Amino acid sequence: MYKPVFFVAILIYLYSCGNGSQSVQNNKEKQTIASQQVEEKSGHKTIGAIPVPAGYVRTAAPTASFTHWLRQIPLKKDKTVYLWNGEVKRNQSAQYAVLDISTGKKDLQQCADVVMRLRAEYLFSQKQYSEISFADYNGKKYIWQGGSSRAAFDKYLENVFGWCGSASLEKQLKPVADIKNLQPGDVFIWGGFPGHAVIVADMATNNKGNKIYMLVQGYQPAQDMHLLVNPVNTSISPWYEVNEEQEISTPEWTFTKDQLKRW
Repeated sequence: MYKPVFFVAILIYLYSCGNGSQSVQNNKEKQTIASQQVEEKSGHKTIGAIPVPAGYVRTAAPTASFTHWLRQIPLKKDKTVYLWNGEVKRNQSAQYAVLDISTGKKDLQQCADVVMRLRAEYLFSQKQYSEISFADYNGKKYIWQGGSSRAAFDKYLENVFGWCGSASLEKQLKPVADIKNLQPGDVFIWGGFPGHAVIVADMATNNKGNKIYMLVQGYQPAQDMHLLVNPVNTSISPWYEVNEEQEISTPEWTFTKDQLKRW
């Protein structure tokens, strides 16, 4: 389909992540604490290798599950977040670690795109090709039909990133009524113009039934996927607690419990 340049630019703006009313980018104290924490911790090879706080154990996950796949994602040794064009992201205080997954050479793979990319990559790895499907805001579906071709799959993803975003993904996902039922692969999402989304990358529990989780995000402009620090409770960062608080404050956005969704 032919898309004029100006239309593509408008489309990317409308569906991209950005500084909405719920953004907490201006919270200097949180960013300072998070930045110090990033400097102190490093060296984990995968998400699943990041230690859990004392008394916690990771939730059980079958080998073929999304949870298990997320835990196997490799982490870069360099924890600097780079933009799609090779420039260093201005805010380097948000990340605990950087995922070793490509960003691409275009300003496309932003917040909701990262969530869709991880889900699509998991299904692709499991050869569940018919399950790879995303919808734009008007409900038009983009279904992967190219089999196991990697090059064609990358082009498919670029098309999805161009037409789908936080607003459309929010409509596609199903609400999770109670955050206590949180699972890896779930998504906190605010589908605005722009909006934001983060994905639950891992979970652990203790013998009291308390749950903790980690979050992965992308952002605008398109940049390296990264595991977020916890700017509120640095003693367990990068883990977050499932608690009675209504809001989930991340370094660059604040979500509410009712913004939790599931595939």
